[in-house]
Amino acid sequence: MARYSALIAEKLGLPARDVQNILYAAPMHDVGKIGIPDSILLKPGKLTAEEFEIMKSHTTIGAKILGNPEAEILKIAEQAALSHHEKWNGKGYPQGLSGDEIPLFGRIAGLADVFDALTSRRPYKDPFPAEVAFEIIREERGKHFDPDLVDVFLENIDEVLQIKAEVTSSI
Repeated sequence: MARYSALIAEKLGLPARDVQNILYAAPMHDVGKIGIPDSILLKPGKLTAEEFEIMKSHTTIGAKILGNPEAEILKIAEQAALSHHEKWNGKGYPQGLSGDEIPLFGRIAGLADVFDALTSRRPYKDPFPAEVAFEIIREERGKHFDPDLVDVFLENIDEVLQIKAEVTSSI
């Protein structure tokens, strides 16, 4: 997820410092999950509405954990933790931000996180093939995801697949 984030940042043409910062900050996007009970995190089936509300709080818990940082990398991590579930169309959480209101690092981490989640095994699902994940992301362009980020991501499928292969082989 961190390497996908860095790839997107690099291909967007962000400065090398920002690319490196998101590489190291992105893994902290879900730090707030330490405040979510294992019974919810590891539930093998669909979450109830109440459980999902609790799960959604991982964004604000994470932002509080990383709150008021002085280090640039932690500022980026705080942004990603708080905003990686916001959606381009404003239907995400926790703040219902839309479009460019969502911090760039949150938009990048959100896209990378969804691809990683779709293509990884979870307690509640088997991994999707990468081709299916790419199609889902393509369909969510301009809805869930920033269209420009989707374009950059899909223009670099070969590098995404290379990262996936390297990460999968090291597990």
